[in-house]
Amino acid sequence: MPTAPQTTDELYEELQANQRRPYGRTRTVTAEELVDAAERFEETLPLVRALLELQEAYTYGSEPRKSPVAFARLLTLFDEQPDVFDENLRHLVFWRFKWVAAALRALPEIPRTSLRQWLTEMRERYEKAGLGLQPYYGQAYRLAAHVGEDTDLAFELWAARTRTPLSDCEACEISERALYHLASGDDERALRTWEPVLAGKESCQEEPARSIAHALLPLLRAGHTDRARELHLAGYRGCRRNPSMSGEVGRHLEFCALTGNEARGLELLAENRNLFDEVDSPLELLDFLNGVEVLLRRVEQLGHGELPAAGFPGRTWTVTGLRAEAHGRADDLAARFDARNGTTAHTDRRGARLGRAPLLEALELTLRTRRLDEVAVVPGVPVAAPAARAVAAFPESLPELVARARALDEQGHPDARACWTELRTRVTAPDYTHPDDPAVGPLARLRADLLADEASRRGERDDFTEAAALYEEAAGLYDDAGTPAHAALARAHAVLATAEIPPQTSARAASETPSGLPADGAADTGDTDGTDGIPAEVAALTAAHAAMVRLHAETSGLAPYQVARLLRLRATALGLRLQASRSDGHVAAVLHEVGLLHDFATRHDIPGQIAGALVLRAHTSAISGDLPAAAAETDALLDRLEAHGPAWHLPRALGLRARLRLGAQDAEAAHADLGEALRLAADWPADAVDTARLHGDLAEACMHLGRPDEALRHLTRSAELNLRRGDRFDAYCAYSNAATLSLDLGRVEDCIALLDSLLAEPDVAAGEPDDRLVAQLRLTRARALRAGEDLKAATTEFLALAAESAGWDDDPGSHAMIAAETAVLLAEADEFDRAREAADQALAAHARDPRHEALSNCLRELARLQARQQGSDGLAGALAFLADAGRVAEGAHSAGYEAHGRPLDSALAYEYGRVHAYADAYEDALAALEKALALIGEPGPDNGRAGEWAECVRFAAAMEGVYLERVAPALARLDAAVSRLTALGHTEETEPLTSLAARLRDEE
Repeated sequence: MPTAPQTTDELYEELQANQRRPYGRTRTVTAEELVDAAERFEETLPLVRALLELQEAYTYGSEPRKSPVAFARLLTLFDEQPDVFDENLRHLVFWRFKWVAAALRALPEIPRTSLRQWLTEMRERYEKAGLGLQPYYGQAYRLAAHVGEDTDLAFELWAARTRTPLSDCEACEISERALYHLASGDDERALRTWEPVLAGKESCQEEPARSIAHALLPLLRAGHTDRARELHLAGYRGCRRNPSMSGEVGRHLEFCALTGNEARGLELLAENRNLFDEVDSPLELLDFLNGVEVLLRRVEQLGHGELPAAGFPGRTWTVTGLRAEAHGRADDLAARFDARNGTTAHTDRRGARLGRAPLLEALELTLRTRRLDEVAVVPGVPVAAPAARAVAAFPESLPELVARARALDEQGHPDARACWTELRTRVTAPDYTHPDDPAVGPLARLRADLLADEASRRGERDDFTEAAALYEEAAGLYDDAGTPAHAALARAHAVLATAEIPPQTSARAASETPSGLPADGAADTGDTDGTDGIPAEVAALTAAHAAMVRLHAETSGLAPYQVARLLRLRATALGLRLQASRSDGHVAAVLHEVGLLHDFATRHDIPGQIAGALVLRAHTSAISGDLPAAAAETDALLDRLEAHGPAWHLPRALGLRARLRLGAQDAEAAHADLGEALRLAADWPADAVDTARLHGDLAEACMHLGRPDEALRHLTRSAELNLRRGDRFDAYCAYSNAATLSLDLGRVEDCIALLDSLLAEPDVAAGEPDDRLVAQLRLTRARALRAGEDLKAATTEFLALAAESAGWDDDPGSHAMIAAETAVLLAEADEFDRAREAADQALAAHARDPRHEALSNCLRELARLQARQQGSDGLAGALAFLADAGRVAEGAHSAGYEAHGRPLDSALAYEYGRVHAYADAYEDALAALEKALALIGEPGPDNGRAGEWAECVRFAAAMEGVYLERVAPALARLDAAVSRLTALGHTEETEPLTSLAARLRDEE
């Protein structure tokens, strides 16, 4: 707190501001400072209010040792100056006796006799004040349940009594009753009791999150796996990182451990690392550590004790080390509570939790399924995928293995990769001795082979800079080994890889913006070389082709397969140039090179390069816009592959034909091709076929076919495969699309859980993949939070995004979209001044990069919200928003923009009517609606405007007949509209009109 409040008004403002902060150290420290400030005023009331805020901060900040101290000061003031306490403050004082009882239970150093003494004082105070004793018996039951003695009697004494104004809320009491039945071993009755809370019918600050955490395992035992999954996602979000709900976090960790989701459990543990330091309640810490240990024991049992784990501050932890530490601390806490209570209840409960066996082998909790071997992955490093098929055993003889690897490599066979991997392992072993064998050649030759293989892998992951360097290094070693033909081929690869390095690091990100990002105005990345205006990428590929032609001409002694590869590289360079330029003038050159490759490969019977030439030809036709030719060439390619092979090209060719069929709007055939491609891909090593691309294309086909749930599965699978091969950018794009789709499907918690997982990744948190991609992930999450009615969190995220996007000088349109959504959220929270500021930001950005329809929709919604919530007092502000919307509509008209939804002018006129209606200006409302009807025009049988027209008629008739009491003209309007719509066949649109007409006639 920069400066202490100087007046009581300032103090109260600071108290209100602090109450809006989340519980934790910041709120608690501020509350302590405000108590110090309140003591300087002569009045007692400011101190009372400051102490109430301080006790609340201690209670929900998990600092039970301090809560009773604050309450003792409050109680002294209550006894000494009772007149200061009005009815509300008096109620709060008696309510917080329960908070102190809970705080004392949580401290094992407080003797059991002191716990009973506090309950006795509570009872005496309640009786003296003439208050009902049900809350006292509730605390007596909680003490009995905590100690583990006389629980049944204490429960009956509490549960049978009538509730009072000081009783815990319905949700909390339901939870306590359910926990009693659960402890008695009656899962079914516990779940029945919990139902109003789990269904969201009863809630409070801590519920349903607290009940959900305890209900997860009973739901699994009862077979309700889907509901347990849904509640885990929703409930975890309600307690994560919250020190006062650390025990509930521990139960979510336990749930992950017992359902085959150990990797997610470690992820959640990392997200809640703050709890190891911030939980000051021994009872909460015990509950948390019990869940932590259940998870870590399970991970250790699965053989992953060496994995890193988030734990107590001050050192790094492995799963094994943290498990041992948590075990010791939790054992000590349980023993201390049992010693205080004179029972073994806490040790017994702890043992029961640690002894539970997994309830399910695997339950898919989120859209992002992870394995334990993926937890410690370094970003960008591929993860070994499960083998698609068995690979032939490697020869023990090194010369035989080298010969096999080289022979397979010459064919382009996918199994060559496994051989090179095995060779790399053997050659890098400390005891490796290179054989003196002419068939193997010198060590420099073998090292060059391995470097070329590694360079190829880097190139497939679009790491062109590293690929080029590795190819150059391999070329030097080939020269040293006396194999100039191999050196020339490696240099040709290096030349092409160098040409593929993006001119700007952001170029690829901008060209691969994930679906849903508002990037219509993204910066043009067509960088030029600074001389003749040719795009740098096109110039680089032209130069690369020329360099490879020279290399080819200057190199003698090339084997046929090497000539074919050089021709393939030359054709590829020109194909990439055509893809970059989209120039018809570049088509002939590609086809010429492809023809050279095809003729040479056919003369020398090199099946893989014949197939490669046919693929390049089909791609060229597709890029140049000749889709019929591309389809015919792909069909011919598939016929050849099925007849002559090589079979490993079939999945890729089927994928190409599927994409062409998608372009031709034949989604069913595309879906069939992609399914067959995936089936055939299973016959080859995981890195032989781009199955991530196939799954991504399948997702697109499924969307065209109206199968969004299937599309979602393919999107997440595509993302997983991209992650495993180290392509994190493409993976995050696929996950971003999956999150957007899940939100569109109403799977809000799935969306949030997926995005929380992604945003917690170290490289994403650092903004490394691409700052706009990270912004897209955050934007989708903010929208999901809004859809999930977590408006406070959504608004916070939108405000942060709006502030960040204001600096996107290359993309003001995206800022306009984000600022507009932020403005609507602020308006929904009745913060219209801040909404106006955000709308002004959106308008300023829109002026630089128009977003006509989105901004018009936003401004109309802002006007509607202000008029609805403030009535006539908000009319001026609402009309100002509509005036802005009018200027946006005029700009759209001048630019020739046509809205995808309702026309902007008629929608604006309708909104003028609605805004005036909210402000009780019915004549003005009717005039605006008449204008809207004129703009919409009479409906026709097929013009799609009947619904909009009918709604406008209904609204105008309501203004006329209900509010202006002109029933006759209103009925005439309705009857004429019904006749018109019926004659045109729009019977569904007549229903609200006939309903309103019947109401008017009844009232008449």
